[in-house]
Amino acid sequence: MYEPPVINEAPAYRPFDRTDIAAAHRLSLAAGWPHRAEDWQLMFDAGDGFVAQDNGEVIGTALYWKCGADSGTLGLVIVSPAQQGRGIGRELMERVLEALGDRVTYLHATPAGKPLYERLGFEMCGTVGQHQGIVAGIPAVTPPAAERLRVLTAADVPRVIELASRASGLDRRQAIPALLDAAQGVVLERDGELLGFSLCRRFGRGYAIGPVVAARSPDAWRAKSLITHWFGHRAGEFMRIDVPGDAGLSDWLSALGLAHTDTVVKMVRNHRTGWYRGDPDPTYGVFGIVNQAMG
Repeated sequence: MYEPPVINEAPAYRPFDRTDIAAAHRLSLAAGWPHRAEDWQLMFDAGDGFVAQDNGEVIGTALYWKCGADSGTLGLVIVSPAQQGRGIGRELMERVLEALGDRVTYLHATPAGKPLYERLGFEMCGTVGQHQGIVAGIPAVTPPAAERLRVLTAADVPRVIELASRASGLDRRQAIPALLDAAQGVVLERDGELLGFSLCRRFGRGYAIGPVVAARSPDAWRAKSLITHWFGHRAGEFMRIDVPGDAGLSDWLSALGLAHTDTVVKMVRNHRTGWYRGDPDPTYGVFGIVNQAMG
């Protein structure tokens, strides 16, 4: 008996909605990613995105974050393994890029995604190393003389946003308040002036540190002090931190027992020639990013 060929209808695409969190979480689990549903919620609350649907089932996601009028980031681009090869990832990316317009746009690419991003006009501009492990018995790095660590308060938030924006070159007025809804923070100060900060929040199997921003110092001493603060407070816990390749912290973290488990490529699109190269700010640096999606 003749059986007509099965014709797959094109997937439907629409804006990401908070009711998609559970389905998106299932996709990330299938991809082997550690994100909890709460992690998805945090990132969606700070941004926007799109989903692909097939017969009412969410089979793909992509989120993005507008960082002011000039820049943005994107991530959490996932397509169900059973649906790959249908152009779904590219369609989701094109919708995200249309929403971001001519902003200078950053992403962190896995080896599998890098060829697609290159075809869409992205170029490599750096790397990020993922470090993680159980923290135990790690001594705190003492801040430089006359500087002290203390708990981040509501009064510090404007300065924290300023430092995060200066160091990253991205407008963090939306991202930092969203992160502080879920994170604890500590600041480094001298004579009442904030010289850096770090945040720590629940993520995946344990806790994630980031962002970490600090005034540059010999051997990244300030950044190390801000990071080891959390090791002491979370002893025995699984922790993760993602550090820029040029931050100079990878060997140090590995020596402390936080294994270097992965490296992803930082990519940029719509950049002005040379604009993204080098440090956005000569005084303050990023020593730990928010995450590989939000940058």
